Amino acid sequence: MNLVSIADILCGCISKNTEITIQGWIRTRRDSKAKISFLDLYDGSCTAPLQIIACDNLYNYKNEILRLTSGCSIIVVGTITKSIGIKQNVEVIAKKIKILGWIENPSTYPITAKKHTMEYLREVSHLRPRTNIIGAVTRIRHTLAQAIHNFMHKKGFLWIPTPIITAYDTEGSSKMFSVSTSENQHVLHNPKKLNHTDDNTCNFFGKKAFLTVSGQLNAEAYACALTKVYTFGPTFRAEYSNTNRHLAEFWMIEPEAAFMNLDNIIVLAEFLLKDIIRTLLNVRSDDMQYLVKKIDTNIITRLEYCTNIKFNHIEYTEAIKLLKTCNRRFNNPIHWGKNLFSEHEKYLSEEYFKSPVIIKNYPKNIKAFYMRLNDDNKTVASMDILLPGIGEIIGGSQREERLYKLDQRLQENNLTQENYWWYRDLRRYGTVPHSGFGLGFERLMIYVTGIKNIRDVIPFPRTSKNINF
Repeated sequence: MNLVSIADILCGCISKNTEITIQGWIRTRRDSKAKISFLDLYDGSCTAPLQIIACDNLYNYKNEILRLTSGCSIIVVGTITKSIGIKQNVEVIAKKIKILGWIENPSTYPITAKKHTMEYLREVSHLRPRTNIIGAVTRIRHTLAQAIHNFMHKKGFLWIPTPIITAYDTEGSSKMFSVSTSENQHVLHNPKKLNHTDDNTCNFFGKKAFLTVSGQLNAEAYACALTKVYTFGPTFRAEYSNTNRHLAEFWMIEPEAAFMNLDNIIVLAEFLLKDIIRTLLNVRSDDMQYLVKKIDTNIITRLEYCTNIKFNHIEYTEAIKLLKTCNRRFNNPIHWGKNLFSEHEKYLSEEYFKSPVIIKNYPKNIKAFYMRLNDDNKTVASMDILLPGIGEIIGGSQREERLYKLDQRLQENNLTQENYWWYRDLRRYGTVPHSGFGLGFERLMIYVTGIKNIRDVIPFPRTSKNINF
């Protein structure tokens, strides 16, 4: 059985007059007066469907072919031929069609051939991959993930799977999901079977546990032995935010490298973004062209511009001065020592610089405890990368490798040395300057697809009051 994909057929990889087998789902069916049915078939390998010509000489034409509706799954054995129509170059003349799955009630099928809103598709997230838009997004997501792994591999970084369940708050002030269980109570009620304190007799791990907000601290441990590592996995924030830029569960790419300083990781981050975007434009040109037609006519031009321009650099202090003197009225006041709001980031990247911009050396009071304190004792060696249309997409820093400075920052953030004992050990035993950053994968997906809502670039979005699938 010469089983092939629709993408291989449409790109010309398979010669005409070749007998092939294809399988997929019906998108539409049209019947002619000449007793010929035209079936648009898709299999997820590309956006465009393949036209199948089904004639009435097929044994099951009357009792099955004429009953096919959108969503039915079939296997087709046929021959590739040049199409006489103007909408496609090739089509398949069917010799045999086997129906695998029927639509139980076509009138209630949620994914018909008509156009659906993104809001509606979120209500049927288990079926929305059958649409062109989500199919394109999924293929783009896959390509970007592979491009990231390939880039990191070429740069000598090792992938480290860091824990999803943790006892530590990486950021020091994050809202975290607790992890607990009501099972194994016969074990948990026996103090001899778990090493726990009196306050944690019902905790499976003997202490409070949470879903991780970042794999950074664990990645640092491996970077301080293997030099260059990265983690790529899910992270969690228990924030009651219903904006189009926030999720409770999202994916992060987090490289960590020993012997690198802030400037080194800024170069790495810029190279990473440009490399994976170039790969996307090269590998997924068909899906990107689809998004040009359906989502954003300027998306490819914008991405090509990003890969060819050098990112602008500005100090946080300079950015504050610029925002205060730009004669622009903002809804949120601007003060040194405060975080920038979305409107400030948009002004800098979209109006002032009109390009990606890197803001460096933020005040220590608005950044995490692990960031290296600068000589002014007011700022830390940190950076954020802002992209036009999306805002912050990467945040990173040089890590504090000096134990006495780290202890000082822990105290300032009301964090105990005891809880971070193993993290402190990295500074006690052969400490080394090291740096890293985090890239929000879904934020990246928004940027490269032009899709406005982050819920539409992840298969099953997790947000407040939403865990239906």
